[in-house]
Amino acid sequence: MHGFANPKRFLSLASWLTPLLLVSGVVVTAIALWWGLTQVPPDRLMGETVRILFIHVPSAWLGMGGWTAIAISSLVFLVWRHPLASIAARAAAAPGMVFTAICLATGSIWGRPTWGAWWVWDGRLTSMLVLLFLYAAYLALAQASEREAASARIPAIFGLVGAINIPIINRSVVWWNSLHQPPSITMGKSAIDPAFLWPLLAAVAGFSLIFGGVVLARMRAILADIQAEARLRRKAMEAE
Repeated sequence: MHGFANPKRFLSLASWLTPLLLVSGVVVTAIALWWGLTQVPPDRLMGETVRILFIHVPSAWLGMGGWTAIAISSLVFLVWRHPLASIAARAAAAPGMVFTAICLATGSIWGRPTWGAWWVWDGRLTSMLVLLFLYAAYLALAQASEREAASARIPAIFGLVGAINIPIINRSVVWWNSLHQPPSITMGKSAIDPAFLWPLLAAVAGFSLIFGGVVLARMRAILADIQAEARLRRKAMEAE
């Protein structure tokens, strides 16, 4: 793990991995969305609205996955002081927040014809909304600690505490009386028809590749800002 603690070594890896993830992610996502939006038959109960599935589900997955990445990176930073861990957490926050917002927006669009309302205070909807607010708070904390040159421990601790919401989102349809259906995919089995399952898995893979590419690109940008600031600080000290 510490083999990539050297920013130069990390940047040499990320320089070719970033475009690879982004390009492959765009290609896989385009194929998956074409497949799901044009080739899959309408659902027996939901009709054409079922096609939102191919955007809504990957966005929900990456909304939760983004915070999981923040929590793991925060733990690595707090325990092992890995120099890139806090940068990875900051890099995952913005795309994770965007996917969470997409999940909530597409869920509302899907809910209008399905439930007859744009929004209901369902357990899963509410916990996803809480996740959006957690992302906003984390980004504010991370920016404040960077601006004030404060310790990165505070956003890292917040990243770990906020992870409590992830299992709540995951199990909300089981713990409470929810309008959402029970989990459709569990260990070793799926309740989704293969006609919908395969393009859905392709969409999840494509969105995940894009997410990984964006995180690496943001990490490179953050490192470039840190290095530029360090050079300016050295020049200022030399000029005194």
